[in-house]
Amino acid sequence: MLTTHKQGGFTLVELIMVIVIGGIVAAMTASILTLPINAYLDTSRRATLTDTADSALRRMQRDIRRSLPNSIRISADGQTLELLHVVAGGRYRAKFASDGSGDIADFTLADTGFDILGNLQNFSDVTTGFNRVVIYPLSTAGSDTYAGDNSAIVSATSTAGHIVMPAFQFPLASPQQRFFIIDSPVTYRCDTSAMATKDKVLIRYQGYAIQATQPEPPASGNAIQANFIASCSFNYNAGSSTRSALVTLELILTDDAGESIRLIHQVHVDNQP
Repeated sequence: MLTTHKQGGFTLVELIMVIVIGGIVAAMTASILTLPINAYLDTSRRATLTDTADSALRRMQRDIRRSLPNSIRISADGQTLELLHVVAGGRYRAKFASDGSGDIADFTLADTGFDILGNLQNFSDVTTGFNRVVIYPLSTAGSDTYAGDNSAIVSATSTAGHIVMPAFQFPLASPQQRFFIIDSPVTYRCDTSAMATKDKVLIRYQGYAIQATQPEPPASGNAIQANFIASCSFNYNAGSSTRSALVTLELILTDDAGESIRLIHQVHVDNQP
């Protein structure tokens, strides 16, 4: 007797159902995997932008806290901040010693130097034509460091306690007998004129001459502090005799993918000269 065996297999309908179900599962799996991956990439981009902005703001903070009292000035559009950088300071001799010795800071004539009370810190004993000594900076007419009213070029210094300068008459004495030595002005400027997002930058300038009016921008000494700058805003509140000044810095960074972050940083400034 002849025995027949049935052939087993998939029907066309079953095959189509498997393909459809497999496609649905693959789509769901892809969606489940894509969301966390995209979230990770977005977080990574935001972290990169935040780190860039935070580093730039911290650099600005260091410079602002070492600025000469009453020397911060901001352009009308809020895109440029300039300050005079302090490298050293101390107290000058205002009275002769009991034996009549010593070189006092004389405000009644064109003085050529004075003794320092204590040692001059963080400043080399060298002759330089770039550093300037400043007494009682008020940022007012007659006592404006940018205009040169209350500053003289340092000809030589001594860590043992003496400053030499060309003959210069300071207009006002400091109630606390304080003096400052400054080197270069420092400017921070946002340049968002470029077409490419990455070429919109925050630039730091130094090494240029002190000018009565705020330069825009300085001619040289530039170094990029941050790119991807979508916009920025600087604001300065000069404070009062009982309250410190306040500098508000705002940076908005946007990368090529459209990710954007906004950081605001405030820095208190002691303006007591």
